[in-house]
Amino acid sequence: MSFNNIPKDPAMLLSFVNTELRDKYCDLVEFCAANNVDINDINGRLRSINYVYDPKKNQFV
Repeated sequence: MSFNNIPKDPAMLLSFVNTELRDKYCDLVEFCAANNVDINDINGRLRSINYVYDPKKNQFV
């Protein structure tokens, strides 16, 4: 998957990333590596809507 397939809208990104984390990846680092995206970009975009990654839950909360 290329970065172009990842939603730009933060709310849609939240849903997409959390679904991917739940269904396919053991953590955010693995998700970012597999999708060739910058972890800081994902964290920043989701922080802008007040969500942070919880490694114990493996999702943004």
